[in-house]
Amino acid sequence: MYAASREASSRSREALRAALTGSDSVAATTGSELFAAVAVLDDQRSLRVALADVSVPGSARAELSERVFGGKVSVATLAVLTTAVAQNWSRTSDLVDTLVLLGQEALLESAANAGRLDAVEDELFRLGRIIADNPDLEQALSDRAKPVAAKRELLTRLLTGKAEPVTVSLAEQVVTREGTAIGTAFDELSDLAASRREQIVAYARAAIALTPQQRERLSASLQRIYGKPVTVHVQVDTSLLSGLVVRIGDDVIDGSAVGRLERLRRELA
Repeated sequence: MYAASREASSRSREALRAALTGSDSVAATTGSELFAAVAVLDDQRSLRVALADVSVPGSARAELSERVFGGKVSVATLAVLTTAVAQNWSRTSDLVDTLVLLGQEALLESAANAGRLDAVEDELFRLGRIIADNPDLEQALSDRAKPVAAKRELLTRLLTGKAEPVTVSLAEQVVTREGTAIGTAFDELSDLAASRREQIVAYARAAIALTPQQRERLSASLQRIYGKPVTVHVQVDTSLLSGLVVRIGDDVIDGSAVGRLERLRRELA
């Protein structure tokens, strides 16, 4: 984002924080309603352009937002929407992307209030891995020609009775928006959930499943390196032969047999 959008995003987030000071149910309602508003903006190009048009005074854009969404969303959600559209955005897409992020944060807030944030984070990671490991499923959920209702139905069959309601809502929003890179989106959601707990996320690929004790030792070792608590998500990858590969952001720690053999091959060459 350019500076103008960063400032606009910051003020919009402040509005969200103020809106979520009510009961625990406010966060869940606000998150769902922000996603619904995004769906409207995705569908109506002229409206989203008008709401982000910096040549029009912010107060006029806020008034337009009230006319469109007033009476259809809660007072808390409307306050967030009117604050967001009143800001000056560098690009129209920055406004919409920020509303998506605020919706995600509101839903994660509701999970935290219910004591279910850990579960949501883990489910998002596992769902991302399931989709990444199943090309047919990823294609079905990414296919722009496939009706949104069909994608939602497929996801419902996959998650019903197996995931938290917040996980389902977040996942539905990811797969029903065009142009979303699904694998990346689920990783980002998992990271966002971890950041709420002030933790770093480590993605590990291991040749065999790690025991709880091994996970704890790995997390403790990474915490000593990075100076913050680390959530470790592990995926079994037998192609590594032995050991594991850990990714944190752009950092990769390769302690696998395959990695060691590759380094030896380069040295011999």
